[in-house]
Amino acid sequence: MSEFVLLFRASEAGAGEAMGTPERAQRAMSAWLAWVRELEATGHLAQPGQPLAMTGRVVRGPDKIVTDGPFVEIKDIVLGFMVIHARDAAEAEQLASGCPMLAGEGSVEIRPVNTTRYA
Repeated sequence: MSEFVLLFRASEAGAGEAMGTPERAQRAMSAWLAWVRELEATGHLAQPGQPLAMTGRVVRGPDKIVTDGPFVEIKDIVLGFMVIHARDAAEAEQLASGCPMLAGEGSVEIRPVNTTRYA
């Protein structure tokens, strides 16, 4: 099995909409928990990851310029991540297709973990 990182992306407005009322927040959290428990029960959850704050800082270049971040001029922000086990990219895509973010305007980016070791 290979490992894949799932990056959960949404616009700030979309994230706010999904959690806009206590009822919507409860539905969203229930859907997430069900999906994560299914991944865990089937042996696909490698690391549950963490939700990420919508604020942060970015340090860039040799002059070490610090700016507000973690994003620059983008519409979608990374809200969180997890690591899954999958046979291949096709299975990772199939597993990601169950993500509750896809019920709204969110997206899931699937990235294989690079197992090449650097000397």
